[in-house]
Amino acid sequence: MQHQMFVNGAWVGALSGATSAATSPATGAEIGTVPSGDRADAAAAIAAARAAAPGWARLSAFERAALLHRVADVVESRRDELARTLTLDQGKPLRHEAYDEVDELVVYWRMAAEDGKRFGGLLPNSSGAGKRALLVRRPRGVVAVITPWNWPYTMPAELIAPALASGNTVVWTPAPTTSVAAVALASCIAEADLPPGVLNLVTGPGPVVGDEIARHPGTDAVAFIGSTATGRSVATAAAGKAALLEMGGNGPLVVLADADLPLAVEGALTACFLCAGQSCTAGERLLVHAAVRDEFTSLLAEAVRSQVRLGDPFDDATTMGPLNNAAVAAKMDAHVADAAQRGATVLTGGSRDPGSLYWPATVLGDVPAESLAATEETFGPIAPIVGIGSLEEAISLTNASRYGLLASVYTADVGAGLAFADAVRTGWVNINESTNYWESHLPFGGRAGAGSGLGRVGGAYPMEAFTEMQTVIIGGRGA
Repeated sequence: MQHQMFVNGAWVGALSGATSAATSPATGAEIGTVPSGDRADAAAAIAAARAAAPGWARLSAFERAALLHRVADVVESRRDELARTLTLDQGKPLRHEAYDEVDELVVYWRMAAEDGKRFGGLLPNSSGAGKRALLVRRPRGVVAVITPWNWPYTMPAELIAPALASGNTVVWTPAPTTSVAAVALASCIAEADLPPGVLNLVTGPGPVVGDEIARHPGTDAVAFIGSTATGRSVATAAAGKAALLEMGGNGPLVVLADADLPLAVEGALTACFLCAGQSCTAGERLLVHAAVRDEFTSLLAEAVRSQVRLGDPFDDATTMGPLNNAAVAAKMDAHVADAAQRGATVLTGGSRDPGSLYWPATVLGDVPAESLAATEETFGPIAPIVGIGSLEEAISLTNASRYGLLASVYTADVGAGLAFADAVRTGWVNINESTNYWESHLPFGGRAGAGSGLGRVGGAYPMEAFTEMQTVIIGGRGA
């Protein structure tokens, strides 16, 4: 199919006429073409968003909410189509993951609709008798949204939906490798019949269209989800604007000596192999106490062999599909090879067929703490097990990382779990739960000083970045 961008309420090609081929990681086949937008296309979308912004902001929160619910209704009616498109374009197993992401997409739109109704200002006391002070939340105007390929429905929704609910218009640039899924989501928004210019989709190379919407003076706020390196580039381009940046992570998942090992193994399976490990909240590294390391390693390797099924994502038996793109597969190659060269033991997986995006679930034992697999964000189906001797060592290794997004710890001692949460510099901590567990209404993001971002997604929390406070004083004679 020849897909198009969505600008000012119309489906359009790139002004230059340029297109790029979209290839399925599941099949290797071309599944269509998408426009290769450039800076002129981004500028046209921003102009449309600016023209639509005053009218959209004037609607009541309840009127906007009704339109967002309509988007959710369309998504529900097209559930099968959206799930199949996601599997074809991103590679997620249809039955085990794709349908879940579509269902989560509905949650984000409905949640933003209701949060927008409740997101209000304040009525503080005035210093003047008879005066009234109002603190009113005002939309910033046009929000530039830049999103990744690993969750191509829900991550755009957790930014776009609250931006719209709080009265902003949006210009959205998705990751090029999942632009087909982005077009499918935009078509749901188009079918819901929002006013022209309220949501604009521009496809094309991130360093071109993403950079343009971040730095263009016509955008008032920038929201980004993706890698730390790209996030820093976006932040530089958007200097001076309100910014919400959700960036990379490196776990860890900690297993202490008193942990419930079967529960920890179950958590590790989700942490390391959900979305084929392509998640900012993936376990990435498992810090396991020496007293239980051998038993845990054995249990995890056996669980991977018996429970993780790599294969055709359209097959109902498949639990893990291919990696999304060649760059991620090459990083997985490099990190596994580096760990093995440093003395790690390959217990499952460990290599792929040349040129294939199907990387088997890999468990590595005796991984040195300084290896790439333990210090960098691999973003693949890997479980690198690093030995530790104490809670204090787990805290030290966690805080030594340049990331600070999410960590989890397994222990029978709630006090130890809380001590871990108190000491680690991550934005989210799970106790006796996988790193890949989060709840969509709660604030999610990285700690200050780390490379994991700025601000919070989840529920109404993005609206704090997408709005600003206006102070209004009501006075008069005799006041």
